[in-house]
Amino acid sequence: MELKIFRDALPAAGTNCTLKAELPLETEILISDYLPPVFKLVKCFVRPVVLQKRLQPGKLQLEGYLRCVVYYQGEDGAGLCQTEQKLPFTKLLDLPEFVFTAWAVQVEGQTEYLNCRTVNPRRIEVRGAYGLVVSVHTQVKTDVITALSDGGVEQKLVTLSGVRRAAVLEKLVTVEGEIRFPTPPAAVLDLSGNASVGDLKLLNGKAVAKGVLVVSCAWRAEGDPVLQSQSVNLNFNQVLDVDGLSEDCRCLCVAEPVGFTLTEGEGEEPSRLTATLMLRLRAWRPYQLQCVADAFSTKFETEQTPQTVQTESLACTLDETVTLTGSGPLPDAGAKIMACFASFGPALLAYRENNWDLTSRVTVTAFGENSLSELESYEKVLELALPLGRELPSDAELIPECWLRAEDLRCVCANGTLEVNLSVKAEGAILQRSGNTCVGSIALGEPLTPADRVGKGFQQSARPDPDGQVLHQHQLVPRLHIILKAELELVCFILWRFRDLQLFQLLAAALGHLGGGSAHKIAVYIILQLFSQCYICIVLLLAQGIGSFFLGQIG
Repeated sequence: MELKIFRDALPAAGTNCTLKAELPLETEILISDYLPPVFKLVKCFVRPVVLQKRLQPGKLQLEGYLRCVVYYQGEDGAGLCQTEQKLPFTKLLDLPEFVFTAWAVQVEGQTEYLNCRTVNPRRIEVRGAYGLVVSVHTQVKTDVITALSDGGVEQKLVTLSGVRRAAVLEKLVTVEGEIRFPTPPAAVLDLSGNASVGDLKLLNGKAVAKGVLVVSCAWRAEGDPVLQSQSVNLNFNQVLDVDGLSEDCRCLCVAEPVGFTLTEGEGEEPSRLTATLMLRLRAWRPYQLQCVADAFSTKFETEQTPQTVQTESLACTLDETVTLTGSGPLPDAGAKIMACFASFGPALLAYRENNWDLTSRVTVTAFGENSLSELESYEKVLELALPLGRELPSDAELIPECWLRAEDLRCVCANGTLEVNLSVKAEGAILQRSGNTCVGSIALGEPLTPADRVGKGFQQSARPDPDGQVLHQHQLVPRLHIILKAELELVCFILWRFRDLQLFQLLAAALGHLGGGSAHKIAVYIILQLFSQCYICIVLLLAQGIGSFFLGQIG
């Protein structure tokens, strides 16, 4: 008899790997004529902006640019000045060969080293390297057995649940607005911002993201070395075309400013501000699918191969703010803090004190003017540890897809001590992978004899499941019917073999006459000997099966 096998596909967890790479940096920056010449270098920052990610079998290609920003003190009391350069890069990374149907790449990192020196007052040389940490997460379409029929098959079903990666989108968008200065600025030292998506609506194949970008501008007026700050809010409303997106998806969208352009207005007109945002959208669609976890046949021998299926689920989503504080002595007790910045290392997960934390190394850099009127750079390292707020086992396989940004940063000098207060915003999701054992393949063999059917029924009924139960409630009635039917067949078989009991009685009477024993006792003795020599396996099988059945079901 042919066994009917029904299959379906689910998005199983695929390859999860992390790579490290190095982006070398070697450039010369020329100071424009409209900027003061260099008197002293203060600090150099480098940051990658990844514009394109291409995943191919065995290869991952990253394209973008390194944004190199140099802060220096200008000559003749010009104060703090800034210049920058963008260095394009293309990085090809080797990956192990694997099959995938959906994927996401997370690119993080931190500066390994930077050496910056002044060649002349109009030329700066920068050499260094930026260390990339690249995480690749994939899903792969996997076939599983969902049902079996015919061939006297009995099956145990288990429900697998998880999420299907429906969309991964990273898109650059432009936001424009105006900023008005009280007096015309002599120099703009820094443009930075924080963007947040306040409203996200999902349609079939589209997402509408509404939010606000808060831009902070550090500038200096003509003839005044004191830095001033100006801020402006820019609203944005973007419609994103996303294939595979539907209203039942769980979705998040994170906005990150990657560039600013300021155009000075004419006369009394305000300056024109253009900001470039990277919108990162992730969407997952929940699913549930019943699979065959175990099976056997009451009529045929069966041969099955187990299959391990890893599923992904959303352990939690993050939209949390945490405050970090720190302090440290300054080499000059009379230093005056002028500006401060924060940079983040890779976001990692660590199990501490019976809880999972999202961790990262945060470096705060503060610029200050010492008692000799020279600008100095001071650093303070803080450790971020954000509890996930959900109970997860210590051996859980978790994958973070998170982004960190500084919402508010304040640095002050108090009695020769640098005091730092930083508010960090964490956005993203934590995925959890779980292993499940199912039937990968099953085939019918030779037909079972009546005794084999009983043994098969007993063996299968006594096999424990992962929950420590012999049978589930919905399996109790069918298997009880199978075992009782087999027991009746065995009883009939035994009675048929011993139906001519008079033969034993005649033989027993003859032996009793010769040996002096009663015919009844001799007959019983012969029957017991036959059982012990020829049919002991059947008796033991029946006793073991009945005992394991009642102990397994009642206990």
